Amino acid sequence: MNIPTNNNIFLLPSGQEEYSDDFLTEALLSREEKQRQLFQLAQDCRLANFPDNRAQVRSVIEVSNICRQKCRYCAIGGKDQRLNYTLSAEVIVELIEHLIRKGRETILLQSGENVDQKFIEKVASAVEKEKHVHPSLRVILCLGNLSRSQYELLFRAGASDYILKFETSNPRLFKYCKPNDTLETRLECIQNLIDIGFRVGSGNIVGLPGQTIEDLVSDLRLAHELKLSMNSTTIFIPAENSAFEKEPAGDPNLTLNMMALLRIMNPHRLMPTTSSLEKMIPDGQFLGLLAGANTVTIHDGTPENLQKHFPIYSAKRVRPQMEHFKDILTRAGMKTDNIS
Repeated sequence: MNIPTNNNIFLLPSGQEEYSDDFLTEALLSREEKQRQLFQLAQDCRLANFPDNRAQVRSVIEVSNICRQKCRYCAIGGKDQRLNYTLSAEVIVELIEHLIRKGRETILLQSGENVDQKFIEKVASAVEKEKHVHPSLRVILCLGNLSRSQYELLFRAGASDYILKFETSNPRLFKYCKPNDTLETRLECIQNLIDIGFRVGSGNIVGLPGQTIEDLVSDLRLAHELKLSMNSTTIFIPAENSAFEKEPAGDPNLTLNMMALLRIMNPHRLMPTTSSLEKMIPDGQFLGLLAGANTVTIHDGTPENLQKHFPIYSAKRVRPQMEHFKDILTRAGMKTDNIS
């Protein structure tokens, strides 16, 4: 763990290998000057482990909104869902080619959880075609819980990264939020992905109904224990037409502090600053960079006429574009030269 040495109050005492639960709780609740110090240590850790100070830039294509899960926090599959769609392999290839022409080197293919084998083969076919033509292309998948054989198929096709968030480390809270899934199953899928050879990203949601500070500390522990290449945290937003639409939103400060602690505890990992932060507070994604994030996702891959049908946290999602990220990365003192 490459952590700078200075007088920051959040540095581990000499000889201590990990933070105590009380210390993590205090850090999560930090505000004003303490929060500023927490963010500064997160930035120092990022720079020490990513000395080029460059953010990974991803373009996302939402390839399908068909989902077998009925997560209480998600608007996909909500009661007013008007259109189910799945892009063909040919369209996925065309969209990836369009993004490559814009200079993109990393593509995120995201969908609802659809275990239909034909769908998985469609995604694999598109990935294989593009990797054959563009071997250096980095393909990240976010398709939910699948079988090990399906993960293996996607890996053989050329996908190298997979995002599968554990959402919460509390099994009871997990089941309450995701009634058709279990934390045990989710963690088994994460381990399968790691064993197959994927670089895996995972993380939690801050502000879920019934979540406690103790749960968040446990989330930090679980994220640290998993052999991840990427970690993330997302703020809970009560999505319209979801089961949780009347619940209070998550706390942005808790979310940003969670990000900073994820960076400090796992300094070598990639971590995104999410569009949900931008929706919740002014300059949310810029603050995410100050809290240690080093990944941005440009929403320029999904056809415009389909974007409203992939609502996740809101039908009125924030979909940041190129100029937004050029601005916040420049203000954060990070490199922007691979954004075009």
